[in-house]
Amino acid sequence: MRNPYPHLRRCIVQASTANNYPLESPEPMSTTEYKAQILLVDDEVDHADVMSDALDRLGHSRTIAHNFSEALTKLAKKQFDVIVTDLMMDGHPQGLELLRHAMKLTPKPVVMLVTAHADIPTCKQALSDGAFDYIEKPLDLEYFRAKVQQAAERSSLQRENEVLHAQLIETSGFEGIVGRSPQMQSVINTARQVAASDIPVLILGESGTGKELIARAIHNNSRRRKARLVPLNCAGLSESILEDELFGHIKGAFTGAQSEREGRFEYADRGTLFLDEIGDMPAAMQAKLLRVLESGEVVRLGSNEPRLVDVRLISATNRHLDEMVGDKRFREDLYFRIKGMTILIPPLRERRQDIPLLTHFFMNQVAEKYAKQIEGIAPEAQHQLMAYSWPGNVRQLRNVVENMVVLSPGPMLTAKDVPVEINPRADTGVGPTMDNFVGYSIEQAEKELIKNTLKMTAGNREQASKILGIGERTLYRKLKEYGLD
Repeated sequence: MRNPYPHLRRCIVQASTANNYPLESPEPMSTTEYKAQILLVDDEVDHADVMSDALDRLGHSRTIAHNFSEALTKLAKKQFDVIVTDLMMDGHPQGLELLRHAMKLTPKPVVMLVTAHADIPTCKQALSDGAFDYIEKPLDLEYFRAKVQQAAERSSLQRENEVLHAQLIETSGFEGIVGRSPQMQSVINTARQVAASDIPVLILGESGTGKELIARAIHNNSRRRKARLVPLNCAGLSESILEDELFGHIKGAFTGAQSEREGRFEYADRGTLFLDEIGDMPAAMQAKLLRVLESGEVVRLGSNEPRLVDVRLISATNRHLDEMVGDKRFREDLYFRIKGMTILIPPLRERRQDIPLLTHFFMNQVAEKYAKQIEGIAPEAQHQLMAYSWPGNVRQLRNVVENMVVLSPGPMLTAKDVPVEINPRADTGVGPTMDNFVGYSIEQAEKELIKNTLKMTAGNREQASKILGIGERTLYRKLKEYGLD
């Protein structure tokens, strides 16, 4: 993974060296951050030892088996991330048998075959059976190391996807609302508690944060769930249109009213009415809405006959209603009537630790929708999504992920698939840009970078260390040194 701040990476290396701190290699961290369990299978003892020695510098754990049955025994006792197996053993393509066995395991290891040139057609068939890759004998050790490292990284991505999938299952207990951050857990808990009652709910949050999703979750978990949830967006509607939408009309009430029509209140009877963007409601309509909420009666346009309705009201807005009340742009009595319980949904930039989970959720949704085989997202691409400030919030993230899945040429979403406007260097939303570091000492720049990266990852040190391009141990030492612990 490339470090998004290469110049400051050098600053960290220099500062750590100057203070006599041992610093991990500036090479990609995968050699130290993810220690894979690798099973090497070859009936030639010397060749198995050569492969093991060649992988020594990568830092992964290696286990050797010298035949098919020994490999099966070791697989039964231990879980391996990567299997590197010779194709031909004891004169038979036992590597293929081992591949078939490995593909039945849970979780599945990443399998790479080692083969003589004459066996390449067989290896190509093995790729369609689930093999990650193959490599020819005699081994080019540098190439061999690189391919095994790729297999280890693929295994790491598979494990991350499995963890994210498990987290999605864990967090999908309340209407599939995705979020493990403390802020979203608070939202979910409040919505779950208020669902059982009939009190009005006011949902606050920026556009794209999922206000209607929360409203639907509340309705679907209420005693009114067998009746309708009726939404109406108040933004941009004139007083006359809004009045007709809410209360309906009788035949002949106005030009063009050729038949009677029930409004949203009547249509939502015994259910829930969701008024989105209620802060945009014209002042005259605010008074009429208040009267209905107080009396429980609606009067259709052109009629004098009141009709009783039993409706629970959920409202939402991206405006600051308390300020609008102070400026006399929103009725204070209506404000107190609709805010029986207030739920504030945080913007995505304030709960960045939910971005990988949301990305995985949308990625699976879109892949299924378009029948595409998507295995996961590369770390650098995920880091770019994590670093962006998301002014359009969750809605914008979903659109970006859909774009990436649809246009991706392969099964893995990479940094090349990230749209050009999602640029972490141009828009982190958490601190100074590279130009703003001019005039800082190395220590000041390093401290600021670490602090802002931790803020971006909501305190997740593992994610922060990956973005910074340093090991977690080095990050811990720096946190102590700068008093950021």
